[in-house]
Amino acid sequence: MSHDPLLTRITPLLAAVSGIAAIVLGGSRARGTAHDASDYDIGLYYADGAGLDTDRLHEVVKAIVDEPDAIRVTPVGEWGPWIVGGAWLVIGGRKVDLLYRSIDKVTEMIERCRSGDIGIYYQPGHPHGFCSATWMGEVAQCHPLHDPDGVIAALKASTSPYPRAMRDALIRRFQWEILFSIENAETALPRGDSTHIAGCAYRALACLAQVCLPSTGNISSTRKARWLRLPVFP
Repeated sequence: MSHDPLLTRITPLLAAVSGIAAIVLGGSRARGTAHDASDYDIGLYYADGAGLDTDRLHEVVKAIVDEPDAIRVTPVGEWGPWIVGGAWLVIGGRKVDLLYRSIDKVTEMIERCRSGDIGIYYQPGHPHGFCSATWMGEVAQCHPLHDPDGVIAALKASTSPYPRAMRDALIRRFQWEILFSIENAETALPRGDSTHIAGCAYRALACLAQVCLPSTGNISSTRKARWLRLPVFP
C-alpha cells in the first residue's frame, strides 16, 4: 500500500497544503479488499483552529488531475456537517475521492460513541441516515499516509477495544426499528405502495445490520467498524 505509485505521487503534494494535519487512506483499499477498478478514498484531516486552505488545495489537484477544467474543490461544510466537503477526481485514470474531516469534531464524536452516545442524522446520499459511529469506523479502518504529529495514531488507539457502551447503544437505538419498519411495510401492502414498501424494507435491513454486528462478541473491533459503515451507503 505504501508503495502504491498514485499514493506516493499525491500524498506529499496534499501534505504541503496549509491546514492539512494528516492524510489517510480509507475504504476498500485500506481494508485490503479493493479490486483494480476500486476508487481511492483519501481523508484530509484538519484542525478547526488552523483552517484548511481549499483555494490552495484546488491549485494542487488541478495540476495533477486528468481533466483540470472539470474539477471542483468545495469549501469546508458544503456537503453538510457529516460528509463535510472535498472533491471527486480522476488521476491517471483512477477515481480519487477527497473527503474533509475535522480532527476536533472526529475526536469529540469518538469520545461520545465510546460513552454510548450514538446519533443518526440526515445526510444527502445516505438513505439510512449518517450514523455518528461512522467516523469512529473510518478511523479504526484507515491507513495513515501522512501523520507527522501522531494525530491519527492517537485517534486509532481510542477506537480499540470495541466499547461495550457503544455496542449497547447501537442495539438500543436500532433494534426496535426493525420490526417497526416491517410493520409499516405491511400496512402498505393492501394499496400496493411499492415505493413505501421498498423504503421500509431497506430501513429494516439497515437497522438489522447496525444491531447484529455490534452484538456479536467474537467479531474484531476492526471488522465491526467496517460493518457499521455498510448501512449508510446507498
